[in-house]
Amino acid sequence: MVRKTITQPRHEAELMLRDATRNIVQPSRRAFLQRTLTLGGLTLLTGCTPDTEQSMEAALMRVSRWNDSVQGLLFSPATLAPTYPESMIRDPFPFNAYYGEEEIRQVNGDDWRLELSGLVADRTPWRLEQLRRLPQQAQVTRHICVEGWSAIGKWGGVPLGAFLRRIGADLSARYVGFVCADDYYTSIDMASALHPQTLMALDWNGRNLPPRYGFPMKVRIPTKLGYKNPKHVQAMFVTNTYPGGYWEDRGYNWFGGS
Repeated sequence: MVRKTITQPRHEAELMLRDATRNIVQPSRRAFLQRTLTLGGLTLLTGCTPDTEQSMEAALMRVSRWNDSVQGLLFSPATLAPTYPESMIRDPFPFNAYYGEEEIRQVNGDDWRLELSGLVADRTPWRLEQLRRLPQQAQVTRHICVEGWSAIGKWGGVPLGAFLRRIGADLSARYVGFVCADDYYTSIDMASALHPQTLMALDWNGRNLPPRYGFPMKVRIPTKLGYKNPKHVQAMFVTNTYPGGYWEDRGYNWFGGS
C-alpha cells in the first residue's frame, strides 16, 4: 500500500498554529509562542509537520516540555533570588488563587497534620507546633505572578531542604509534590526543593500566616512563579513519577521559574 502524504495549504496551517497557540492557557508562554514560533520552526523543534489543530496543540506541548528541560539544566542551586529591605514590603499583600476571597479555606491549625508519603524514610505526620520548634528562617523576596504583577513580602518558616533531610527523603528523587486543602496541587524538581531559599512558610511579615496567604503552611519558592507556591499545604510526597499540577495540567509551564 502506498502511503500518501497530505500537504496542508500553508495559509491554513499557519491559521491552525495561531488557533492552537491561543488555546495554550499560560499568558506569558502563549505570548512567547506567538512572537517566536513559525510553522517551520515548530516542525524543526518537534520533528513532525502538524496537520490538525489537535496535533498542533500536542506539538506546542512538546515544545513546552522541552522548555522545562532547558530551564532545569539552567537552574543553579547556588543562585539566590534577590532580597529586599523591609521598607519595600507590600501590606496588604495581594490575594491570588483560582477562586475568590470569599472562598478562602479556613483550616483548623490544632487539627492540621502534614501528611508525608512516597520516597521518605519517616512518614510520621507533623503537627504545626512541631514545625514551629524547628530552626526557622526569614526572607524578604518578590512574589511574581504569571498574570503580570509582583509584590514583595516577608516570609518565615522552615527551609524545605532541611526538612526533607530530617525526614529521610530520597534526595536523588526527581520530584516533590504538594496537595492542598483547597484542592490545589503542584510539584517541583528536587533541586528547587533543596534550594536554600525554598521555605515551608508559617509566617508572613512577622506574624502567623493568615488564611488568605495559606494558613497553616504554604511553600514559598522565590525562584519560581506564583502558581508554583502552593497554599494550605496538607500533604507532601517525594517521587520519581511526574506528578503534574493544577495549572500545569491545564497547559502552564511545569518548571515555572529560573
